[in-house]
Amino acid sequence: MNKLFRQFRQCGRLWRIAIGASVLAIVYWSVIASDRYVSEAKVVVERSDAVGASATDFYSSLLGANAAPQDLLLLREYLLSVDMLGKLDARLALKAHYSDPRRDALSRLWPADASLERFHDYYLRRVSVEYDDFSHTLVVRAQAYTPAMAQAVTRLLVAEGERFINDLTHRVAGEQVVYIENQVRTQGERMKADRQALLAYQNANGLVSPRGDVESLSSVVAGAESELADLRVRRAALKDVYTPQSPAIQQLDAQIAAVQAQIGAQRARMTSSKSKALNQVVEEHERLQAAAGFSEDLYKTALSVLEKARMEATRKLKNVAVVQSPTLPEYPLQPRRLYNIVVFVLAALMLAGVLQLLGAIIRDHRD
Repeated sequence: MNKLFRQFRQCGRLWRIAIGASVLAIVYWSVIASDRYVSEAKVVVERSDAVGASATDFYSSLLGANAAPQDLLLLREYLLSVDMLGKLDARLALKAHYSDPRRDALSRLWPADASLERFHDYYLRRVSVEYDDFSHTLVVRAQAYTPAMAQAVTRLLVAEGERFINDLTHRVAGEQVVYIENQVRTQGERMKADRQALLAYQNANGLVSPRGDVESLSSVVAGAESELADLRVRRAALKDVYTPQSPAIQQLDAQIAAVQAQIGAQRARMTSSKSKALNQVVEEHERLQAAAGFSEDLYKTALSVLEKARMEATRKLKNVAVVQSPTLPEYPLQPRRLYNIVVFVLAALMLAGVLQLLGAIIRDHRD
C-alpha cells in the first residue's frame, strides 16, 4: 500500500511540474510577451546591359538560371553581416530599440550594453534574408517592436543592398579598366619597339621595300633572259652563213656573254650564301613587318576593349529591383502565441509522461 502511494506521489509531482510550466508558458505568451511586427520586402538583382550579357555572367537571365544566382547569395551574406548591423545601429539606433526595458525580458536584447557578438547573434534571430529558389528572389524580413521600426529596418536593408551591389560592380569594372589600361600601355610600347626595329633594319640595308627590289630585279633578269634567247636565235641563224671568226658572230658572242654576266650578277644579288643576299633581306624584313603588324593589331584590339570597359564602368551594370516594397505591418505576427502555447503544453505533458514511464520501468526492475 505504501509502495503504491509513493508511486502516486511521484507521478503527481511530475504532472504538477508539467502543469505548472504550462501555466507559466500560457501566462507569458498570453500576457507578458511583447508584440513583434514583421516587415517584408522582395528584391532581385537585374542587369541593365542585357544585350552585353554573356554565359560567364553571374546568371544568364532574371528567371532562367537553375542554381541560385551568386549576386543574390552575395547580397544575402552582406545584409546579414556585422558591417550591415553597424550601419543599421548607427542610422536607426537598433540596439537601443531591441534592448528597450519596456519590452519583456525574454524577447529583448539583454543586457543593454551587450557585446557586438551577442548583438549580432540577436540580430540574426530578428532579421532573415532567404533566397526563394522558385521565383529567384531574395525575401528580406525584419522584426521590431513597432511597425515603423520594422519597415525602417527593411527599407534600409534594401537601400544598402542596392548600394553594395552598385559599388561592387563599379569596383570590379574599375579594376578591369586599370588592368586593360596597363595592357594598352604594354602593347603600345611593344608596337613602338617593333616599328623601330623595322625602321632600323630598313635604314641598315638602304631599302624601304626589299620585296619591291626583288620584284624589280626579277623583271630585269626576265628581260635579260628574253634578250639572251633572242641573241642565241640570231647567232644560230648566222652560224651557217658566217664562220666563227667573222665579226658578226664575234659581236653576237660578245653580246651574249655580256647578257649572261648581267643575269649572273643579278641572280647572285638576289640569292647568295652571303648574309646580304636580297632573299635573306626580304625574309628578315617580312618577319619584322609581320611582328610590327601583329603588335599593331593587338594595340587596336586593346584600345577597343579599353573603350568598352570605360563605358561599362560609367554605367549602372546591375540594379537591385524591388519586387515588393517594404511593408508597414498592421498586425504583430510574432510571437505566435497560440502556436507556442499549444506546442509547449504538448511537449511538457509528453515529457512528463515519458519520465513517468521511465520511472515506472526503473522501479519495476529494482523490485
